[in-house]
Amino acid sequence: MTDFEEMEIAVKALDSKKAEEISVLRVKDITSLTNYFVIAGASSTTQAKALADEVEYQLSQKGVTPKNIEGTGAAGWIVLDYIDVVVHIFTAEQRDFYRLENLWVDGEKVDISGIITK
Repeated sequence: MTDFEEMEIAVKALDSKKAEEISVLRVKDITSLTNYFVIAGASSTTQAKALADEVEYQLSQKGVTPKNIEGTGAAGWIVLDYIDVVVHIFTAEQRDFYRLENLWVDGEKVDISGIITK
């Protein structure tokens, strides 16, 4: 499975559970950390956990498991590290605090309009 396919599955999983403001940054050319950052908002800590669970479930169905998971829904943020794709899920307060889109402004914004249903 390619990193793009992993990213696409993660985005579809987030969208299926009504994640807010999903964005994807391709950062492969500016960092060795990962190829894609998938960033999504959650309306509550409960939804953050549900979003993470759905991403993990959908990718596990393709035989892909996270190398590491950090944070908790209760903390308002969760990071699922799939090596080539890193999924960040934040409540609005935590997303405003971390501002990953601003931190990685040199990353290429990926058009996901053909992937999501919103």
